[in-house]
Amino acid sequence: MGGKNKQRTKGNLRPSNSGRAAELLAKEQGTVPGFIGFGTSQSDLGYVPAIQGAEEIDSLVDSDFRMVLRKLSKKDVTTKLKAMQEFGTMCTERDTEIVKGVLPYWPRIFCKISLDHDRRVREATQQAFEKLILKVKKHLAPYLKSLMGYWLMAQCDTYTPAACAAKDAFEAAFPPSKQPEAIAFCKDEITSVLQDHLIKETPDTLSDPQTVAEEEREAKFYRVVTCSLLALKKLLCLLPDNELDSLEEKFKSLLSQNKFWKYGKHSIPQIRSAYFELVSALCQRIPQLMKEEASKVSPSVLLSIDDSDPIVCPALWEAVLYTLTTIEDCWLHVNAKKSVFPKLSAVIREGGRGLATVIYPYLLPFISKLPQTITDPKLDFFKNFLTSVVAGLSTERIKTSFSECSAVISAFFECLRFIMQQNLGEEEIEEMLVNDQLIPFIDAVLKDPRLQDGQLFNHLAETLSSWETKANVEKDDKTAHSLDKVLLNFWERLSEICVEKINEPEADVKSVSGVSNLLQVLQKPKSSLKSNKKKVGKVRFTDELPESNKENEKCVSSEGENSEGSELMTEPSLTHNCSDLISPLRKKPLEDLVCKLAMMSFNYVNEQKSEQHLRFLSTLLSSFSSTQVFKMLLGDEKWSIVKAKPLEIARLAQKNPAVRFLYQKLIGWLNEDPRKEAGFLVDILYSALHCCDNNMERKYVLDDLIEGDLKWNSILQVIEKACSSSDKHALVTPWLKGEIVGEKLVTLADHLCNKDLESSVSSESYFSERWALLSLVLSQHIKNDYLIGEVYVERIIVKLHETLSKAKELSEAENNDSSVSFICDVAYNYFSSAKGCLLMPSSEDLLLTLFQLCAQSKEKTHLPDFLICKLKNTWLCGVNLLIHQTGNTYKQSTFLCLSALWLKNQVQSSSLDIKSLQVLLSAVDDLLNTLLESEDANLLGVYIGSVMPSNSEWEKMRQSLPMQWLHRPLLEGRLSLNYECFKTDFKEQDTKKLPSHLCTSALLSKMILVALKKEIVLENNELEKIIAELLYSLQWYEELDNPPIFLTGFCEMLQKMNITYDNLCGLGNTSGLLQLLFNRSMENGTLWCLIIAKLILSRSVSSDEVKRHYRRKEGFFPLTEGNMHTIQSLCPFLSKEDKKEFIAQCIPPLLAWTKEDLCSTNGGFGHLAIFNSCLQTRSIDDGELLHGILKILISWKKDHEDIFLFSCNLSEVSPEILGVNIEIIRFLSLFLKYCSSPLAESEWDFIMCSMLAWLETTSENHALYSVPLIQLFACVSCDLACELSAFFDSATLDTIGNLPVNLISEWKEFFSQGIHSLLLPLLVTVTGNEDTSETSFQNAMLKPMCETLTYIPKDQLLSQKLPSRLVAGQKTNLPEYLQTLLNTLAPLLLYRARPVQIAVYHMLYKLMPELPQYDQDNLKSYGDEEEEPALSPPAALMSLLRTQEDLLENVLGCIPVGQIVTIKPLSEDFCYVLGYLLTWKLILTFFKAASSQLRALYSMYLRKTKSLNKLLYHLFRLMPENPTYAETAIELSNKDPKTFFTEELQLSIRETATLPYHIPHLACSVYHMTLKDLPAMVRLWWNSSEKRVFNIVDRFTSKYVSNVLSFQEISSVQTSTQLFNGMTVKARATTREVMATYTIEDIVIELIIQLPSNYPLGSITVESGKRVGVAVQQWRNWMLQLSTYLTHQNGSIMEGLALWKNNVDKRFEGVEDCMICFSVIHGFNYSLPKKACRTCKKKFHSACLYKWFTSSNKSTCPLCRETFF
Repeated sequence: MGGKNKQRTKGNLRPSNSGRAAELLAKEQGTVPGFIGFGTSQSDLGYVPAIQGAEEIDSLVDSDFRMVLRKLSKKDVTTKLKAMQEFGTMCTERDTEIVKGVLPYWPRIFCKISLDHDRRVREATQQAFEKLILKVKKHLAPYLKSLMGYWLMAQCDTYTPAACAAKDAFEAAFPPSKQPEAIAFCKDEITSVLQDHLIKETPDTLSDPQTVAEEEREAKFYRVVTCSLLALKKLLCLLPDNELDSLEEKFKSLLSQNKFWKYGKHSIPQIRSAYFELVSALCQRIPQLMKEEASKVSPSVLLSIDDSDPIVCPALWEAVLYTLTTIEDCWLHVNAKKSVFPKLSAVIREGGRGLATVIYPYLLPFISKLPQTITDPKLDFFKNFLTSVVAGLSTERIKTSFSECSAVISAFFECLRFIMQQNLGEEEIEEMLVNDQLIPFIDAVLKDPRLQDGQLFNHLAETLSSWETKANVEKDDKTAHSLDKVLLNFWERLSEICVEKINEPEADVKSVSGVSNLLQVLQKPKSSLKSNKKKVGKVRFTDELPESNKENEKCVSSEGENSEGSELMTEPSLTHNCSDLISPLRKKPLEDLVCKLAMMSFNYVNEQKSEQHLRFLSTLLSSFSSTQVFKMLLGDEKWSIVKAKPLEIARLAQKNPAVRFLYQKLIGWLNEDPRKEAGFLVDILYSALHCCDNNMERKYVLDDLIEGDLKWNSILQVIEKACSSSDKHALVTPWLKGEIVGEKLVTLADHLCNKDLESSVSSESYFSERWALLSLVLSQHIKNDYLIGEVYVERIIVKLHETLSKAKELSEAENNDSSVSFICDVAYNYFSSAKGCLLMPSSEDLLLTLFQLCAQSKEKTHLPDFLICKLKNTWLCGVNLLIHQTGNTYKQSTFLCLSALWLKNQVQSSSLDIKSLQVLLSAVDDLLNTLLESEDANLLGVYIGSVMPSNSEWEKMRQSLPMQWLHRPLLEGRLSLNYECFKTDFKEQDTKKLPSHLCTSALLSKMILVALKKEIVLENNELEKIIAELLYSLQWYEELDNPPIFLTGFCEMLQKMNITYDNLCGLGNTSGLLQLLFNRSMENGTLWCLIIAKLILSRSVSSDEVKRHYRRKEGFFPLTEGNMHTIQSLCPFLSKEDKKEFIAQCIPPLLAWTKEDLCSTNGGFGHLAIFNSCLQTRSIDDGELLHGILKILISWKKDHEDIFLFSCNLSEVSPEILGVNIEIIRFLSLFLKYCSSPLAESEWDFIMCSMLAWLETTSENHALYSVPLIQLFACVSCDLACELSAFFDSATLDTIGNLPVNLISEWKEFFSQGIHSLLLPLLVTVTGNEDTSETSFQNAMLKPMCETLTYIPKDQLLSQKLPSRLVAGQKTNLPEYLQTLLNTLAPLLLYRARPVQIAVYHMLYKLMPELPQYDQDNLKSYGDEEEEPALSPPAALMSLLRTQEDLLENVLGCIPVGQIVTIKPLSEDFCYVLGYLLTWKLILTFFKAASSQLRALYSMYLRKTKSLNKLLYHLFRLMPENPTYAETAIELSNKDPKTFFTEELQLSIRETATLPYHIPHLACSVYHMTLKDLPAMVRLWWNSSEKRVFNIVDRFTSKYVSNVLSFQEISSVQTSTQLFNGMTVKARATTREVMATYTIEDIVIELIIQLPSNYPLGSITVESGKRVGVAVQQWRNWMLQLSTYLTHQNGSIMEGLALWKNNVDKRFEGVEDCMICFSVIHGFNYSLPKKACRTCKKKFHSACLYKWFTSSNKSTCPLCRETFF
């Protein structure tokens, strides 16, 4: 805002200064327009003190307050608002003394700002004022007079929150008792302020016209006027009576002003409303003054009577009534007939113009106040008046609004009764009221059903009652006579219009129903009382109308008072009507009318079968059921149907016309055409029954009817009506409870349930009606009792249950339209309604069947989905009912006991697949959640306990689990075994059925999950037991090698249902779980100890917690299998000290065993196994100890050599001996791995000879590998061979020094040779098996065997004698032994086990560089004669490649190039892709080892077969979008990130952690090799590919590969040892350039080769450097040649340069160019031009000529065009 030199607002000449402004105001006192409170005359300044200069503020007011007060005088709204809020806060927080300092300046600010245009500012002002008051309290008194006027106006603010805030402030200042006193104290000042606002102010004096917009000025002015009028009213109401006189003069002067009276006609409705409110207050408080001003008041108020603005109307009508009451001669000043009444009539005729609820309640008080002189002639006046009221009813708006319609009708009857009362005895008026008004009005309403809602009939009944009462009570004969006459006339006329409505063949439906409603209300007038309660409450002007007589008082009404008042008022007039006794004045005419109408209707029914009249008759008979009516209806007909009926019925019919009517007429009507809604006929039946003398009579009649006369739908309606009305039920109770109904319904149930067995001829509705009847009698209860006898209910339920039980045997299609759906509906209704009734045994059986149907899968029950959903709702409803019954539910309820037993059998039967288990768990979840709602907290716990199996049952289920889980722990050395226990296995036929242990643990876990959520405590450690069994199930699954899909699905299902260890432990107290697991582990070993290890691994349990359980090491000895397994599984988590203690316990026993003991668990086997487990975790660094044990083993060999399984047949060997051998071999492997101290020669001999002997055993017994312990033996034997191979392979000069002298040579010449001569044939044998999965246990020994084979040296591989394997017709230049090796090994790249593929790759990789030389030797045979010579790489690899390409086409063919495929590790596809990529790696390795000429031939072959194109497409589906190593994200970004292109791929057989990256990395590796070794072919493919692929390849290669390749290419040039005679080559890495300088004699040629950014895809550019002694054309040729060579030959830059140099050399030697390719040496096959033309003697390359001939289709010389011979 600051800034001295800124542009000012137009017209603002000097900077603003608050102080100067205040001075100016003080001097000019009131001459400045536009500021609040500064009027035009000096004398008006009394109420706002002008302050003499603002300097005073500075000295008196606290500086913070000073700041705020200055802000309050700013124009900006936000500034003012914040300042006011700040002011309020300061008032609260500062000291009283400081706040008091502000008081002198507050009135001026308050008076101005309380009228601010912004409503938020006004509200904040009042809130701040309240805070100021609360702080200063009585110190405000001196300033009250200057504040009070504006304060009163603020309380009448049109913005309600501001007005409320002002009222709160006022109440804070003055308690209610003091308020009149305070107002009286300031009354003169208040009046002056308000009068000035009303009379003197204009919009332009209230706001400054120069700064405030016109719209804003006007809005403020209108608001101020409205507030001033309301404030005056408030002043009048609050002032004590004795103070009013002193203000009379002031008010006189106000009322003398014409401007004041004009406010009544003002255009703003708020001002008019406030004006009329003030007029009412003036009439009330200063009536004398108003009488004097009658000439102005009357026209102002009465001529506005048609003002229909909703804001103005209530105030206006109040003013009208006050005017009429206060000013008796008001009609002298207005013309009632010409001005007031026409306006009133117009408003009423238009239905109050939307304000009926406001205006109509004022009509009665209004006409009661009219003097007789005005209303003469009375007849016309009242006739017109009531006609207008009725006319108002016909407007559309009134018809659609219930409240407005009620208001009009209410006003009509109030006025009618008032006029009748005032004019009794005047016949003309009486007739006019009944004949011209009331009857036509009723007639109109009967025609329009919308008006019947408006309570008309009730008002009519009330009016008649008041007249009848008056006629009875009135002493004055004249009055009574007049009323009798009026009533007689009324009944005559009413009878006429009713007969007219009914007496038509096609009677109007609306009119008929109107007549019946009218008659019902007139017969039972007490209903009018009920309806009165619905009405809006009434207000009476009793206190305001002192003259009105008491009769009026009863009728004067208006809107707004609470309904209690209205009830109190109406009750006295109705009390005597509340009885059923109708006044005799009404009874006779009403009965006559009913009989007349009934007879008329009856005739129409008989003659024309009019349904409309029959309905009407039914309604009449329901309301007026008496024997007279029935008698009259029957007339003279005789009772004829006697013979067929029992005696009692005949007697009854003779005696009772109603029964006779029933048999003669009603049964006929009922059985005619079955009407859709024949309920009204049943009503007639009840009317007839009502006329019987007692219930027994009724029972006779109904029993007789049900036996034959009544159809089912009629019976249904009879019972429905009985349920809907207690009166009707009372009539038929004995019949319903009787035997005949019960038996009939049981028969019906039987028929319906078996309807499927019959042909369903009948319609759907035929059955649904009958089912509805069954549902009704089962579910409807009256006073906690069934409708029919309980015996029959039970029998019906048994029938339903029997049918449901058969549902399983039907097919789905049959179930679709079976009765199951209906049974569900019936049962649902039965359960949901049986609140108070206990369930019967039969209904619990039904409930169990419903539950079982829902808890089994659709495959078993054959039920469609919609039925399952219904069944579920039904049984849940039943269980809900069951648990809310009182008493010890579980013991009593057969459902709960049987369902628990059934669940237990289901899960233990091993008959469930995943789908069935899911359905079962879902049903149990619903069941338990319902049980949770029971008041019996133990119910759920008891239920779970009854499903829980016993310990022996658990044990049985554990033993039935297949034992394959043991494979992995055995292989990984986590557990040791010395006996065969692999009895159970997955059976083929049970591939989908889950083992019972899994189902049971899942079910119970689900149950405790529900229970734990509600914190229910289970007994007998059930929680821990269940969690332990769940862990057992999960651990069993986890240990399986290759779990079937259905087991994986089972675990996923548990995850989805949140059934996890963490969830269960998180919810309950499982402190005893670990102890339980530990005890079971020590007792049984096996899976239990693996569970503990798993819990520690997954950090669910800390090793410290486990420590508490194994404090005493001695407790583990003597060793049992359980103890041994427990120690083995805990080994990885024990501290070194603990392990040392265990080892200390193991060593002494190892020395002392006899031969038998060596093999036992508590002997050599067990202790060595523990020792191995400790050694496996690298916790033994004591070399002497290891050597000591090795010596013990050597001593064992001496003493008991027959224990050692050297070169023997394993089929007769006992598992104990196998077990101890396995542990010995394991020890030797671990010993080699972890022992660093040197070994003696004898020790080496023992290890190496034993190893070879064990391998021989392994090799000889390959047929027994299916026996787990023999498979394990084979694995550890190969492991030992592998460890030795690795040891000698990695031996360095340092380590060789520590070895015995001849050891290395012995190893190479004998042992290594021995290993591979055993294993390579074994590999060939083993891979001949069918089961090829890497993860299957049968192939476990493939891993160690294949890893050992990767160490085979090349010479040993070449010298292997394998059975000859040659393929007929295979083109090859290889010797037989090499071809056999290739033919044997290459197909294994397709083998379905990764270890085999990798081992074969490693072996063939060693062979590849040896193979090209055999083709090189035969190169001469591929002469120039061929058109485009091509040579296949090794045929064995290429035929394999073709097979793989077909397989890959199936896997990847459908995926677009560039979309990355993730191959699941170890899947079938994984092996295909891995084999394919490895094959290509071998081909590329072979290619690289070949010479340039051979490469040209091979590449031509690859081009022809399009193999390379396929490879490249596949690579771009396999290489990842971002081929960076996962861990590089953590490294610093300034280094180049490691990618799959920069890092070499390590194909490890054992390492499986990186398996997901194997294929992507290998794909990148192959792409890298392809680009490096076949750049020209990749370039050719890239250039010919479609645009999308072109872009993908270009982007990827540039980003990830080009840099790596360019760098390698430049580096190879820099480090090249190749020397050229006469040519020097240099490279620059930074610019990617290679410079070659060629010199011969005086000629110097310098070439610069530039690599592109997307090398090698883009073309390499060749630029010229120096050129000396060469012609330009020749120079260009050479540059083009070099460019061509580099682009089209598959090799490095150095090879390209060598080729080019060779070409140039030949040129200088005199060899001429081929005139087709302009090159001496051919770019592909590197041949010289040899084919000469006989005519022109020019020589050409044979390949060039062939191309020339084929493309031109001629055989002429390219130069001389002669025929070429």
